[in-house]
Formats: sequence, structure tokens, C-alpha cells
Amino acid sequence: MRLGINLGYWGLGMDADNIAVAQEADRLGYSVCWAAEAYGSDAATVLSFVAAKTERIDIGSAIFQIPARTPAMTAMTAATLDTLSGGRFRLGLGVSGPQVSEGWYGVKFDKPLARTREYVEIIRKAMSRERLVHEGANWTLPLPGGPGKPIKLTVHPVREHIPLYIAAIGPKNLEQTGEIADGWLGIFFSPEHAALSLDPLKAGRAKAGQSLEGFDLCPTVTIAVGEDIKAGVDSQRAYAALYIGGMGSKEKNFYNQLTRRMGYEQAADEIQEKYLAKDYAGAGAAVPHDLIDATSLVGDTARIADRMQAYADAGVTTLTLAPAGFALDERVQALRTGVEALERAGLA
Repeated sequence: MRLGINLGYWGLGMDADNIAVAQEADRLGYSVCWAAEAYGSDAATVLSFVAAKTERIDIGSAIFQIPARTPAMTAMTAATLDTLSGGRFRLGLGVSGPQVSEGWYGVKFDKPLARTREYVEIIRKAMSRERLVHEGANWTLPLPGGPGKPIKLTVHPVREHIPLYIAAIGPKNLEQTGEIADGWLGIFFSPEHAALSLDPLKAGRAKAGQSLEGFDLCPTVTIAVGEDIKAGVDSQRAYAALYIGGMGSKEKNFYNQLTRRMGYEQAADEIQEKYLAKDYAGAGAAVPHDLIDATSLVGDTARIADRMQAYADAGVTTLTLAPAGFALDERVQALRTGVEALERAGLA
């Protein structure tokens, strides 16, 4: 099992530290450094900067939001980042959510599965450097009746095939991800509830005539290092409450739905109700201790090593860490503990 690091969003006051974290991960032999975007910093610019400041570690978008870019633009960006990084780019995609898609980008959040499938089809065509011709429900290239003509990508990526990942939570999206992608970007993944994600992914792989062999299962997990388990769990309550309670509307919150499928229906309702009422502290307090502990790495090196073994046994191939602390020394310590725990578990 390999390790990754997720820098999260840029512009939160830790920008210089983020580069130091990426460089330390590079020095420690981490496999990939991911950057995210929502409605602040964009991931492409961040990743180009990280690539320029590192040497070996892969860079990955977790995620590029599908409503933010046309598929041809995403192909251009992926090819450019792969070239600039010397063949170190991984393309992670996701549909975002209805509030961001419609409120920020002005793109209707409609039929996200079909849109994702078509988006990936166009990207793959463009990246193959064939002349781009496509007729679909969402995109027609070139536009009919006008001056447009089929064009092919002029940039030559370092690799013929850039790994493509999709962030998926719901069963249907997971199944499609298994069918059309090279890897999966997960969140709030618990080894004890692995079947919720892996069964649909396996079904999708089977549709494509494949197994999970060679498919990168890559969940992001928070990590809090220390002897005090309760303190480590408590340090992640605000993060969990944000996603379970506030990422999306009351009717459509994928993280809340996942929490319910894991058996925390009552807690999911309470977290969302309090978060949407702006009782953020109450929402955080309502997140069950066991839920956070099951979906993250908390404790000393030995305990974290045990949990890493559980993730490996569940089939995870790249475990991406998101340090719970904000100070640079806390984040660096989390990186180092991650490597020590991986070696202790015999997974390095």
C-alpha cells in the first residue's frame, strides 16, 4: 500500500506551509500529492506550483470539478501538467454538488452520471491525440453548421495514458467509476464498511471485463497523532460536520447519505439539522466518536499501523493522508508517523 498527501484547499493561510509539506512528502517517498478546489483556489495552478517545487512525487487533482471546465479544456490542462511535471500528473474528476455547480458555475446539476461518462469519453479521445469528433447529449464537437472543424491536441504528454480517477460516493456513481476510470477517490471510507464502496466498484469493473486488480483504490483519511484518542477524534469533528451537515442541500448531500448507509441515520439527521441552523459547534458534537475513529487514523504509531493494516486488508492501494493539525510541525509529524506506521505494519 502506498501513501499520499492531500493538501486540501489553497488560500487558507497555510500556503507556504503547503509547499513545505509537499516537499517533505516528496523526501519521505510519498506516492502522490493531491490538491482540491471548490469555489476558491483552483487545483491546476496549485499543482503546477507544487510540481515545480518537488522532484519525484506525483501530483493529482482531487478534484477538478466537471462543471468548471469543458472536457477539451480538462484534457489540455492534464496534458500540460503531465508535460510540466515530467510525467507525474494524475487526473481526478468529480461532479461537485448542486449548490456549487448551479450557484458558482451556472451549470445545471442534471444527470451527473451521464455527464461524467460523456466527459470522460471526450477527454480520452482528446488525450489520444485523434481529431476530436463527438456527438452526445451534453457536447457536440465540432458544433454543426458553423466554421468549427475537428482539431487534435498539439501537446504531447510524457505518458501515453494519464491515470484518470473519479471521486464517487453513491452506489451508481461508484459502479460507473469502476467501469470507466483507472482509480477511485474516496472519502469517509471505513474498512469495516468497505463493501458499501467496493461492491459497486467491483460490479463496474466486471462490466468492463476487469477486476479490481490494477485499479487504484485511493481514499483520503484524516490523521491525528497522539496518545489521547478522544482529543484526536475531537480535532476532526468540525471537518466531519462540514461535510455531513453542510456540503450540499438538505435534500442532496452525498456525504450525509453515505453516513446513513453506514448505520448512523439518527446522527446524520442531527448533524445536518444543526449545521444548517448554523449551530456548528452542536453539529460537531453530534458526530459519533466511532464514526470518526472508523474513518480516520487516530492515536500513536502502533495504533495507526493497526488501522493501516485494516485499510490494506480491505483492498486500499493508495492511502491518502490529510493531517488534522494546521501547524506545519503537526502536519510534518503526521507525514513522518504515516511512514513509520506503514513500515511497522509491513506494508511499505
